[in-house]
Amino acid sequence: MSRGAPAGLGRAVVVGPTAWGTTLALLLARNGVHTTLSCRTEDEAALLARDGENRRRLPGSPFPEGLIVASGAAGFRRADLICLAIPSSTMRENLARIAPDVTAGAIVLSATKGIEPGSGLRMCELIQEALPGRPVAALSGPNLSREVAAGLPGTTVIASASAGVAASVSRAFHSTSFRVYSSRDVVGVELGGALKNVIAIASGIVDALGYGDNAKGAILTRGLAEITRLGVAAGAEPSTFYGLAGVGDLVASSYSPLARNRRLGELLGRGLAAAQALATLAETAEGVVTTPAALVLARRYRVEMPIAAGLSEILAGSSSPAEVVRSLMERESGPEVPSALAARVSPGGAR
Repeated sequence: MSRGAPAGLGRAVVVGPTAWGTTLALLLARNGVHTTLSCRTEDEAALLARDGENRRRLPGSPFPEGLIVASGAAGFRRADLICLAIPSSTMRENLARIAPDVTAGAIVLSATKGIEPGSGLRMCELIQEALPGRPVAALSGPNLSREVAAGLPGTTVIASASAGVAASVSRAFHSTSFRVYSSRDVVGVELGGALKNVIAIASGIVDALGYGDNAKGAILTRGLAEITRLGVAAGAEPSTFYGLAGVGDLVASSYSPLARNRRLGELLGRGLAAAQALATLAETAEGVVTTPAALVLARRYRVEMPIAAGLSEILAGSSSPAEVVRSLMERESGPEVPSALAARVSPGGAR
């Protein structure tokens, strides 16, 4: 599938040997981009290099030629593209670590679907703080790592305030099995990717409780309403949430047995406390830290997010899943689409 390096993006560094980070490194290397997969320690890098694949996170996907595994500052100062695929809770720390080695002209791409706990900042906002003046972009969509790495047909969206930056990064990842779209709505793409994790956990809870497909359809639909409500209040375009970073990612994450947040929800629905569920999962589930961060934003923008609020109670252990569902069902009825939001999303509505 290699087609030679895209113009202007001949070298890339992917920070984070997570399943998703490894997958993105594979995509770039397969496309002819000279790619370094950056690890935190020399031992980790040596293990991956020796195995020729990431056996712990992404077994069965061998590294192609052109993919180098390294640690420290290797590759950063020559990179045209820096891709960050790390937990949102460590983004600030990692940015501080790599900042001295990121050149002024390098494009910095966030592939992390989360919101910083406490501050409520999006990943691109953190990047702009730590690396001022660098071109910034975000990647999001229905992207289950194992399917993408295996070459199954997939799609994603690259968002940047600069159409040129979005186009350059899109060309670097685009292939016959991975179709890439571009967007100027960074806020919408980031919030869609982050907030769907909250609803995916709730979807897993619904599945574990055996509440059926009607309830599952309702949690996704009302969850999308919450995501859109908050996103629009934060300045996103409503249409973004009906695209790949919204509905597309929400559906994939809420139904797939490969989706970590949905699997966590199933464990919670079976009665495990949050700490027990996370220990059993043994993987990062971004929705756990995104849920309280989403509520920080909800208070800031004065919007209601009852599903996120209910999930927060479950994660804190103050309410059981069944109690939260009962509370949601007992909420006062109202119009499905509030008039203010309806005006924004209708074809002739105000922008």
